[in-house]
Amino acid sequence: MKRRSIEFVEAYNAQLITEEVPEPKGNEVVIKLAVSTISSGTEGANLVGNPSVWASRKCDTVAHFPRRCGYSSSGRVVEAGSDAKNLKVGDRVAAFWTTHSEYCVIPENKAIKIDDNVSFNEASLWHIATFPMAAIRKCRLEMGESAIVMGQGVLGLMAVKLLVASGAAPVIAVDPLPEKRELALKTGADFAFDPFDKDFEKNVRTACGGGVKVAIEVTGNGKALDMVLDCMAPLGRVSLLGCTRESDFTIDYYKKVHDPGISLIGAHTMARPDIESSPGLWTTYDDMVAISKLVKYGRLEFSSLIAEIHSPEEAHEVFTRLANEKAFPVVQFDWSRLG
Repeated sequence: MKRRSIEFVEAYNAQLITEEVPEPKGNEVVIKLAVSTISSGTEGANLVGNPSVWASRKCDTVAHFPRRCGYSSSGRVVEAGSDAKNLKVGDRVAAFWTTHSEYCVIPENKAIKIDDNVSFNEASLWHIATFPMAAIRKCRLEMGESAIVMGQGVLGLMAVKLLVASGAAPVIAVDPLPEKRELALKTGADFAFDPFDKDFEKNVRTACGGGVKVAIEVTGNGKALDMVLDCMAPLGRVSLLGCTRESDFTIDYYKKVHDPGISLIGAHTMARPDIESSPGLWTTYDDMVAISKLVKYGRLEFSSLIAEIHSPEEAHEVFTRLANEKAFPVVQFDWSRLG
């Protein structure tokens, strides 16, 4: 069986290729994708050949191609391996650690069943949503605590929704682009500020009646971390969610971290348990199930974040925009549109 997949064949060059679909083995299942979502930060870094994509490759400073992305998707199981027990042919699923491919072969524990009334577009956003969910869990947010989100891309907007659902008050969104601040307010933020406003720190402290208790830093930018540290309350907690792909960090750690007792928490989505969840540290699978419950009972929805839906045949044009646009929106590929 053949499949079409989006591949970064070289830097700045995304192409739709045709290849064989691997046979499922053991507990693997074959999912015919309905929708896959672009995670703009990760996929943008891969697309342009940023060498700081995999932290485990500490000595590898060369960007290797081809590369595949598209880890958050949804679809229907069309084939199951002999050892698959929880999923069967016909199941509608939200999947994680997939690629932008017409058919994906993954272990069955990298997908969860979804209800018939959940759209594939909604479910395709869930894996991305587990990233800020894990960052918020690690901060041990309590109801009524103030929270701030630095950066309002897809992860930042989801963080705003999750903080609101978790009982944070107020929730402050931060982004230099006016259109992103406006979207953050529509998403549920109580305040939205420009980090380059000369009164930024004053505005944040006024909004929350002092320093902020919890911060979700999504940008991965050293200046953004420095700025948010100026806004923290004593004993505040900062989750470093955004991948820090550059080493432009100059921070007075004594004044901004050590003396006020600030906790800096590594929150890369891979820094979580693989098998068993515990308080503050949940597996991806359990977070996916949690997202599904919050959506089912009306606590969350993510579909309103979707700005554009394209055919995978438009991949080259879409990813060219990603490489060049600062305000790249939330974009999905609809695999039913393939010719």
